[in-house]
Amino acid sequence: MSYSGDVYDNEPRRRGPVNRTMQAAKAGASFGSALAIAISWSEHHSIIWAIIQGFFSWFYVAYYALTR
Repeated sequence: MSYSGDVYDNEPRRRGPVNRTMQAAKAGASFGSALAIAISWSEHHSIIWAIIQGFFSWFYVAYYALTR
């Protein structure tokens, strides 16, 4: 009989604060990109601008909030 999964001597390691912070940052970056793309599309109706402003994500969201 063979076992192909992870083998632990003790309990599996718990996720530390660094791992949780990285996951939160990834989620924030994804949300920022989606928000920037949505704002860009509603303003310009252009795929190219949506891609560019989605790349800059939170910078564009902050710019939009400050100028409107």
